[in-house]
Amino acid sequence: MADKKNQLLFSEFAPITTKEWMDKITADLKGADFEKKLMWRTNEGFSVRPFYRSEDLETLNYLNTQPGEFPYVRGNNATSNTWLIRQDIVVKDVKAANEKALNLLTKGVDSLGFIFEDEALITEANLEILLKNITSDNVELNFETKHGNRRLVDAVAVVLNKSNRNLAAVKGSINFDPIGSLTVKGKMCAPVAKAMENTKEILEATKNLPLFKTIGVNAKHFNNAGATSVQELAFALSMGNEYLAQLTELGVNVNQVASSIKFNFGIGGNYFMEIAKLRAARLLWSQIVKEYNPTGVEVCKMHIHSETSAWNKTIFDANVNMLRTQTEAMSASLGGTQSMTITPYDALYKTSDDISERIARNQQLLLKEEAHFDQIVDASAGSYYIENLTDSLITEAWKLFVQVEEKGGYLAALKAGFVQGLIKTAADTRRKAVANRRENILGTNQFPNIGEIMTPKVDATVLAKSPRSSVEPIELFRGSEEFEKLRFATEKSTKRPKVFMLTYGHLAMRLARSQFSGSFFGCAGYEIIDNLGFKTIEEGVEAAKKAQADIVVLCSSDEEYAEAAPKAFELLGKTPLVIAGAPACTDELIAKGITNFVNVRSNVLETLQGFNALLSI
Repeated sequence: MADKKNQLLFSEFAPITTKEWMDKITADLKGADFEKKLMWRTNEGFSVRPFYRSEDLETLNYLNTQPGEFPYVRGNNATSNTWLIRQDIVVKDVKAANEKALNLLTKGVDSLGFIFEDEALITEANLEILLKNITSDNVELNFETKHGNRRLVDAVAVVLNKSNRNLAAVKGSINFDPIGSLTVKGKMCAPVAKAMENTKEILEATKNLPLFKTIGVNAKHFNNAGATSVQELAFALSMGNEYLAQLTELGVNVNQVASSIKFNFGIGGNYFMEIAKLRAARLLWSQIVKEYNPTGVEVCKMHIHSETSAWNKTIFDANVNMLRTQTEAMSASLGGTQSMTITPYDALYKTSDDISERIARNQQLLLKEEAHFDQIVDASAGSYYIENLTDSLITEAWKLFVQVEEKGGYLAALKAGFVQGLIKTAADTRRKAVANRRENILGTNQFPNIGEIMTPKVDATVLAKSPRSSVEPIELFRGSEEFEKLRFATEKSTKRPKVFMLTYGHLAMRLARSQFSGSFFGCAGYEIIDNLGFKTIEEGVEAAKKAQADIVVLCSSDEEYAEAAPKAFELLGKTPLVIAGAPACTDELIAKGITNFVNVRSNVLETLQGFNALLSI
């Protein structure tokens, strides 16, 4: 009996070889091409197989390392997977900001971000008020300002020195990133040489704060510009390496530079890829830092802050943003981030209120206190799929990193347009995928809520974009922007177009095509008038005219279009007729003057832009 209990599960079954699996798959495909049918070509440039096995891990040389061990692919912490829950506060009044911060610390937040938009507020006296009663070493203090970083650093250093705290235990950061500023704005606040001198001075000013990060590498910019994960990784590493190279040349010790850098990654909706991205990032960064011959390997750890991506967030049907940020938060936590910000679901179009901020906090608290994501170190370890994704990202990101370094480093590659060119190509690919619905954004290019009106709710200042100049910057944009422009144009139009579904003939086909067409035209905010079906084309056209339809969509079967479409076209006169589908008789219909078709191969965005133009919207 004891022997039976000790037997391995299913040990009585013979193991199945990879060849046997492939033979079975090949047989089931019945002659279809395996790679075309089952292989997934990622935006990152490598293919993903439909299944992986233990033998696929044999070539991965980092699998024998433990969490907390170099090269840190399995995480920086050997004993837990905990992370800090961060919430940012825009500082307009220091006393009010302090009160809000103290309140947040009672609601699960243990990382505060203070964002100064007005440089005049950055004084020692104001910093003392801002940080009053925030004394716990368990609370991370982060600061950010558009201008006056040196002033901010000096004020923070003085106030912390006066606070009688153990400075060696104070955690926090100042997001000083002149290279990132050049990347997204096309300009720095000073020439490169001066900016690096300023960075050196900032490092010196916080020398007695060993846990304080004073250089930010904002990889999130690439994520929010539509870059691939490989590009985000490679360019972030190259930015970090630029700081290492330039500052060590200025005489700063490599340990001091490396330990002062915080990487701010954007986390997108590609669940497993984002987990693998953070794992790959730690390994690659540790190897880069090691090449500078630091003292010890502890300094080779990458400190990661994760922020939910803006790229896939929407103004319309904004509640869906909560679903997006939840999976992104899961990816970041399982990937081993040190801290995380979940952007409130409504932040795109207005200043977030107490409810949306509370929801964003609670999304992280749920992962910690109910799902216990903080208690399992490197939950992805040994997953055949995730380990292979990690390895693929390591390989491809390193290749691109080397290309950038061969061009003279990040700044040289940026000035030459290499970085912008690659990101633009990737972004254009994603734009087309959204326009064609190959990449779905729920509520925007697929299944829109056609009754939703957003114009009165949108704060225009939130949507305003900063001016560009000097070096060509990368373009930050969201995948839903072009569709949202259509919706806003419709809302502001003097008349909301009516799209009438002329459903006729084959029951299943007409209903399926009317549902598809309603979702299609609903993406532009048009009013959709659906119908169960008409006995004759004449009856349907009469109902469309009575409804004062601006567009009529004929929904029927391919076989019935040859006769029904020309009849509807003639009876409608000047009212545009659209055929739902791609029938075999398309050429014949075009020859008779019927030129509008919508189907799964249509470019939804371009088609709707064309109808907006036709309707003078």
